[in-house]
Amino acid sequence: MRNLLLLFSLLVLTSLFVACGEGDEHQTTSDERKSEKWEAIQEKGEIVAGTSGTLIAASTYDENDNLTGYDVEVMREIAERLDLEVSFEIMGIDSMLPAVESGRIDVAVNDIEATDNRKKQFAFSEPYKYSYSTMVVREEDNSGIESLEDLEGKRAGGGATTIYSQIAEHFGAEVVTYGNAPNEAYLRDVNNGNTDVIVNDYYLSKFGVGGFPEFDIHLHPDLKFHPTEQAVVMDLEAETLQQKINETLVEMREDGTLSELAIEFYQEDASQKPEGEIEEIEGLDL
Repeated sequence: MRNLLLLFSLLVLTSLFVACGEGDEHQTTSDERKSEKWEAIQEKGEIVAGTSGTLIAASTYDENDNLTGYDVEVMREIAERLDLEVSFEIMGIDSMLPAVESGRIDVAVNDIEATDNRKKQFAFSEPYKYSYSTMVVREEDNSGIESLEDLEGKRAGGGATTIYSQIAEHFGAEVVTYGNAPNEAYLRDVNNGNTDVIVNDYYLSKFGVGGFPEFDIHLHPDLKFHPTEQAVVMDLEAETLQQKINETLVEMREDGTLSELAIEFYQEDASQKPEGEIEEIEGLDL
């Protein structure tokens, strides 16, 4: 009997040691995953950022065909301060988050909103831009839209997976998708009646409308809704990379670099929260 008790005790102790050992191994593996993306980027000396190149003032090409814009230059500054080169891969917004998830790109910078649902799948930096949503409509009659509820039955131009398209659909609009099309395609369709409205970011919409004065379009004069925060997107487990980018953004905010870049591209300080009353939308699963 004594021998059986001794054998049972040894088995229990062995099981405990094995369990502890497995826990330590799991912890080490978890810690490695948190830092491996950053270590791989450091080793290569380069960070690959996905962006569209089609967003006026955020990610676009200048008159010399050079990629620039607020998001692009913020990312360039982050990379420089982290002693890294940065290369940009041009892709549509609907391809960008899957490319982060698959590891094809390291980060995405394309005026991407940090929402609760997205935070379950991806890691986000601290916000580098604050904004809200508005609408581009025909100037002669606001496309028949005087409230969010008037979106019902309207045709809204947008990307298939954007928050703005989700808002339009939430209020009963039919979303017309374009892929990685330039701003002109969206705006021209509102002007000629192929679509009725574009729900989008205030700053991007302002510069889009301003870039095509020949079109009969304007920003809706009365509708400001859905306050937003835009940030750098990366793999959910890239915690060390997230920490490094956050530390750099704090420096850039404190030394005024974020404000300078925002004013350069938006003529307003989009790095600060906007003033005034902005309507929250109830019932959105974002």
